[in-house]
Amino acid sequence: MTEIVRDSNGAELKDGDSVTLIKDLKVKGSSIVLKRGTLIKNIRLTGDPAEIECRAEKVKDLVLRTEFVKKA
Repeated sequence: MTEIVRDSNGAELKDGDSVTLIKDLKVKGSSIVLKRGTLIKNIRLTGDPAEIECRAEKVKDLVLRTEFVKKA
């Protein structure tokens, strides 16, 4: 059975959802900063309920912690 993935507010996330960042995040290994309020579309769930995979404007194949996003 798969675990339910929840955002920072407790809303359930599913594959294909859109999320918004609630905090400025530095991307490891680059000088890019993803700003608070950035909309990220079409997320993918991983096997870990604390992480989601996505693509941001400048970064491909990004893994974000669910504690830093809210459902859009």
